[in-house]
Amino acid sequence: MPKMMFVKGFVVASMALGGLPAHASSPSAWKDYDQRVTQACVAASGLKDVKPVGGLVKYDDRVPVTALVLAGRYPQKHMKNAPGRELCVWDRKAGKAYVSEADQLLPKP
Repeated sequence: MPKMMFVKGFVVASMALGGLPAHASSPSAWKDYDQRVTQACVAASGLKDVKPVGGLVKYDDRVPVTALVLAGRYPQKHMKNAPGRELCVWDRKAGKAYVSEADQLLPKP
């Protein structure tokens, strides 16, 4: 009998919670997130005069990252101010930006 009451209670609770509306982020929250990610990626970049190329690529929660391509110029003297690209990956769980050289990702400008 107690097992049956638990099952009934679980079913009732599941139905009640299932009827609640899903809460999506507001447009303002997404704008703030986009700015935070872009600023973190630009700050993590090793390029000078760095700017985002295109928009953010937001993966779902199975791969909790957001990616952004950056373009700028290599600051090293031996690179002679050559244009360069980097791929920035924002780890949503760690709240940290990681960059890697990505010149091969897009054709040269």
